[in-house]
Amino acid sequence: MHKAVLLLTGTVLAGVVSPACADVDLGDVTERHVMIPMRDGKSLSAYLYSPPGDGPWPVLFEQRYASLRGDSTRRAMARLAQGGYVVALVNFRGTHLSEGTWVGYRALQWGELQDGYDTCEWLAAQTWSTGKVGTFGSSQGGYAQNYLAVTQPPHLVCQYMTDTGLSLFEEGYRIGGTTRPERFKGMDNVCRNPEDNRRLMEEWFRHPNYDAYWQAEDCTRHFDKMNVPCCTIGSWYDFMNQGSIASFQGRQQHGGPNSRGQQQLIIGPWLHGRLNKGNRVGDLTYPDNAAWPVTGHMLQWFDHHLKGKATGVEQDATVRYYVMGAVDEPDAPGNVWRTAETFPPPAAATSFFLHTGGWLSQAEPTAAGSSTSYTSDPRHPMKIPGGSFLGARDARGFEEQSEVLTFTTEPLKKPVEWTGRVQAELFLSSTAKDTDVIVRVCDVYPDGRSILIVGYPWRLRYREGFDHQVLIEPGQVCRVAFPVGWMSQIFNTGHRIRVTVASTGAPLYEPNPQTGKPQTIEFPTDALSAVNTIHHGPTHASRIIAPVPGPH
Repeated sequence: MHKAVLLLTGTVLAGVVSPACADVDLGDVTERHVMIPMRDGKSLSAYLYSPPGDGPWPVLFEQRYASLRGDSTRRAMARLAQGGYVVALVNFRGTHLSEGTWVGYRALQWGELQDGYDTCEWLAAQTWSTGKVGTFGSSQGGYAQNYLAVTQPPHLVCQYMTDTGLSLFEEGYRIGGTTRPERFKGMDNVCRNPEDNRRLMEEWFRHPNYDAYWQAEDCTRHFDKMNVPCCTIGSWYDFMNQGSIASFQGRQQHGGPNSRGQQQLIIGPWLHGRLNKGNRVGDLTYPDNAAWPVTGHMLQWFDHHLKGKATGVEQDATVRYYVMGAVDEPDAPGNVWRTAETFPPPAAATSFFLHTGGWLSQAEPTAAGSSTSYTSDPRHPMKIPGGSFLGARDARGFEEQSEVLTFTTEPLKKPVEWTGRVQAELFLSSTAKDTDVIVRVCDVYPDGRSILIVGYPWRLRYREGFDHQVLIEPGQVCRVAFPVGWMSQIFNTGHRIRVTVASTGAPLYEPNPQTGKPQTIEFPTDALSAVNTIHHGPTHASRIIAPVPGPH
């Protein structure tokens, strides 16, 4: 069995610190619990995984609010440690055994508290450390790495991010301007004091627009400081792919004189997650080449940057992205990796217009006054189950609901590729003062399966920008334009391209009350049903703008 040693450093949490569990075989890796001191006298809970021997070793660490004690997590950390590293898993301030007040990610950033910086420098100063530190992690652990990079700790050498984010307003607490109170009420469960979470949510709702409060959590304003080498993994079936790609782009383009050539981007046909980058995704099984060896590649990245080894990563292409194609169709185009020096590759912005009768076509509409109406009732929303984007799955269960519109092309006579960021430009009127619009893109197979690729919501009060609100004048047509998502897909011959439009899809997207009143944590009792109309005539030509590359 593994060695379990309890080591306390910094402030001890009387009555709540417990030794590392001894029920998981970690081989010859030593697991220890420590408390890492911060600049304000509080200490953060961390578990260290050390390889056999006396060291010193480089250090890898991840910060997150989620539990650190899952069996699979502990085994994964032991595998990293066996590569010749001390691995540290650190809980955010105010979560689990970590001291202090839960304030979300704000204590990790570049303000009065800099928990990421202090953690990095403490790890570098230990006798078992070489003084060289790398970071890793996905989602919450990706955000934390971006915030850390801005603070520029002297001993941070490199990073490895998966499915990451930059702006908590746009990619975390708000998505397309929508609110997510039910989702974030669940954060009570990670807090030492659940009331901290409720106070934090109240603070968020006192800042409904993108103001100085949210700017203080936005890494996009600080790319000039984020010049540490970083390998970033993004996933096509993840709405946070926007953060992964933007993080790479910003670091590569604005990160200072040492950043170019040190940034790499890998995007594959995967869902949001940590070590789930295999070839079986949702309802689909891609060829074996779709799988990515996250742990093995991460060790190669760290071995090069932290140990000076020539592992080959320094010669890899700057960008590698997987072009998805139809599965289980012999000779279908796609399902291949491409390389590039930057992202996205060149593509022509190509319009696909919405037409009467549910058709999608590159032909511009000619029927004057053409439109399609549907009901948006937040008290009886259409259903999208779960709390995660259901990419790579058959979307007909949603599309067949009564208040969901679909616009579909004729069967394609030749393959069509979309690689880049898909945009929506819709012309909408409503009987309400505010509403949401959800747009999704699917690949419809000849047997009828409608495989969801990308989708995104937008709250219309933010259609002119997140820094202010403009309500709808009931009955008047307004333009709403927004990004639907990044993708690289070759729609095969005989397939059809489908665009779905709706205004509700709960519980994934928490409904808009549609009153136009200030947004609240608790769902109001006066929520209103509305009739929404998508206009698709020549004067108001609603469309999807697709990135269609030239021949390869």
